[in-house]
This record gives sequence, structure tokens and C-alpha cells, in this order.
Amino acid sequence: MATGSEIDDLAAARNALAGEYLPSADEPYMNTQQQDFFRKLLTEWKQSILDVSAGTLQNLQEGPIREPDLNDRASSETDWGIELRTRDRQRKLIAKIDSALRRIDEGEYGYCEVTGEPIGLGRLIARPIATMTVEAQEAHERREKISRDD
Repeated sequence: MATGSEIDDLAAARNALAGEYLPSADEPYMNTQQQDFFRKLLTEWKQSILDVSAGTLQNLQEGPIREPDLNDRASSETDWGIELRTRDRQRKLIAKIDSALRRIDEGEYGYCEVTGEPIGLGRLIARPIATMTVEAQEAHERREKISRDD
């Protein structure tokens, strides 16, 4: 599930590519131009995440929380905990982005890892790290839910 921060970072990446080429269903699927588009999109998305993370690291290095009031200190510590969990999710997202970039290099990007069918341009533009078609993802989630319910 995408968080608000992930969506914002992806939107920033899309905006960086605004006005440039946009993949179309009227051309061969995953041609060189489409692969280049997704490589740029993924690279921009990753850079956007890294830029935000650098600010968090800078704040952490500035020193410990020195709030004199216990309630203020507790609130600050809670905020930092949330921030650190967000950065951990982003670290995992970067690994998925790197995996997608590797799949582009290997010629596997854009195809479902379960069925081998094309994932679809719309889905990839919305979620460039997608590894399954919508149908395969739904089936996967149903199996996951059933195994959790057992």
C-alpha cells in the first residue's frame, strides 16, 4: 500500500518528466523509448526519496531532543519515531526501485512475474515498481488473506 509520502515523491518524479514523452498503447510494448521513460521515472523517484531522507539525517545529526517539558519531549520522541519508520519504509521502497531498474536492464520490466503477461502501461505509470498484473496481484492478496485467516 502506498503512503502519502510515496505518492508525493512519485508525483514529484512524474512532474520532473512533465512535457516529455509519455508511453502510449499505440506503440510496441516495452520498446526502447518506453524503457527509457520508466528508467528516468524510477531514477527521479529514487532521487526524490533520497533528497527527503538527507534532510532527516541532517536533523538527526543536529543532536538529541532537549525539550525541558516531559510532555514536549515525549511528543518530539513520538514524532521522531514516526519519521524513522517512514524512512525505513522508504529504504525498502528504494530496494524495490533498484530491483525495477535491474529488470529494465535485463529486459524483464513490464511483464508479470507470475503469468509473464504485460502488466500494462497505466499500471506501471501509476506504480512503476509493480511486478504483477492487477489480476495476479489480486489473486496473490486473496491467497495471503486466506493463509492469514487460517
